Amino acid sequence: MARIFVTGGTGFVGQEILRELHRQGYGLRCLVRPGSEGKLPLREGVEIIHGDLREPASLENAATGCEAVIHLVGIIREYPRQGITFKNLHVEATRQALKIARTARVSRYLHMSALGVREGAVSAYHRTKWEAEEIVRASGLTFTIFRPSVIVGPEGEFMTMISRLVRCAPVVPVIGDGRYRLQPVALETVARGFVTALRSPAAKDKTFEVAGPDPVTYNEFLDLVGKCLGKKVRRLHQPLWLMRPLVAALEKVPFFPLTSNQLTMLLEDNTTDPDPFYRTLGLEPIPVEDAIRRALR
Repeated sequence: MARIFVTGGTGFVGQEILRELHRQGYGLRCLVRPGSEGKLPLREGVEIIHGDLREPASLENAATGCEAVIHLVGIIREYPRQGITFKNLHVEATRQALKIARTARVSRYLHMSALGVREGAVSAYHRTKWEAEEIVRASGLTFTIFRPSVIVGPEGEFMTMISRLVRCAPVVPVIGDGRYRLQPVALETVARGFVTALRSPAAKDKTFEVAGPDPVTYNEFLDLVGKCLGKKVRRLHQPLWLMRPLVAALEKVPFFPLTSNQLTMLLEDNTTDPDPFYRTLGLEPIPVEDAIRRALR
């Protein structure tokens, strides 16, 4: 039985990837911070390695005997006092994951990035994700990089926030005109893409932009969530000139739901042509409304 070493397996996407690996008969070895074992979606066939990529001294041989490394660690918000920064968790953690993979002489390395990454991006999130990609490409390992758009699935932070607003709020606040576009992709599509790539020669040394088949505006996305919940969405548009300084002033407050980085990314069009991803890996795209309905079940 091929064994796969996974970092970030306790996260929203990581949990679904572990389920898909298990369904397809892979053995699992997961890097888990002590105390986070309960976040794993299954324990059968899972070997737990306690540790943290920010403290790599004890992890050098963590992937020995594994066929591949799947590196999923990432953050959407920084907490500098705790050492949780984009530089540490995107760039330096990737260096350590690659070191672990090289030591184990694995045949494949799969990497989670994000749609919109590029050199010189405005947001630090995208810049550090790009820097991590460049390190992967220069590593000498056989790699596959995935750049997902907004991922829609049960218990995902984005869908949870939106569905609560649509269910409970008399009006849903929208920053700006709400015409910025996104291309949501189903969680199960992302998981199947990762697992399928493990055995696909055509996925070697490729970077895939991963999205659903349907670009929608943010306004349209809210309306689809409302449709799936049987609720009429009433939007309250907030002008950018008001929101930018407000977010900048409050982003360091832990309970405030938005940062300047996130606002910058939200206002960018986050769309692509995902056909190479589906065609190469032989996957069927899930329409955005179906993805939303599955996430809300």
